[in-house]
Amino acid sequence: MNSAARGFPERAAAALADPVLGAALDKLQGEFRRDRAAMLSRMPEFEALRDRAKAVRNHALANMGVLLEQFERNVIATGGTVHWCRDAEEARATVTRLCREADAKTAVKSKSMLSEEIALNDALVDAGIEPVETDLGEYILQLRRETPSHIVMPAIHLNAGQIGETFRKSHSDRDSGRDLSNADALLAEARATLRRRFLDADVGITGANALIAETGSILLVTNEGNADLVHTLPKTHIAVGGIEKGLADAFRCDGRRAGAGALGHGPGNHLLHHAGLGSRPNG
Repeated sequence: MNSAARGFPERAAAALADPVLGAALDKLQGEFRRDRAAMLSRMPEFEALRDRAKAVRNHALANMGVLLEQFERNVIATGGTVHWCRDAEEARATVTRLCREADAKTAVKSKSMLSEEIALNDALVDAGIEPVETDLGEYILQLRRETPSHIVMPAIHLNAGQIGETFRKSHSDRDSGRDLSNADALLAEARATLRRRFLDADVGITGANALIAETGSILLVTNEGNADLVHTLPKTHIAVGGIEKGLADAFRCDGRRAGAGALGHGPGNHLLHHAGLGSRPNG
């Protein structure tokens, strides 16, 4: 991800003067605070969960080397491969090489801030491979050629009208008079458009919310279920994860705190533990 520090004062002034952006962020603040307060009122154990999560993370960091070596052994035991990368350049080169080895023309992706940070999409495009974001917010931003504005709500700066306009320009094969004035219509169009991309993709690329040392599996937590399709449908699956994601076992994962703290709702709708071959036969 390229630094956005240059020209920040000018861009900040323009953003503050943008009434559409201001309205979107006002709506976010009001709804998020309301929803988070309501969720926490139904979750008296939240502070205890946060303390437990901190202890789990500190344990993982203190034992990182041991956990990562155990994770690699168990990945290999289930038919997968771990590729260690020292920096962003090596990570981009590794993923690109794996895609080329799979003779990939298209790679579908689920949300991964790490892939955003290392500018993976740009590297894939340069290699002649089309990356397709399948998280709704990331997909919208890809169509608009924009970067995320929030770590878990990447397109929160846009309203439904702007998204509808983006879909009209990008999905030009559809009826120009169709109704895109509400969230349900936008979601239905995105789902219909992406369904074929899932089925046609040669490679699926996901992030990793956790690397489970005990089983050599990865944990994926999503609200949309797109990561399930990204890792299951293509012949080859590549998971991109930082070494700080290592955990001793699956019992240390608890999605309740993350959902309530980050988004103001319960656990992610889809919690997927994936272990096994990174490349699968067609069938």
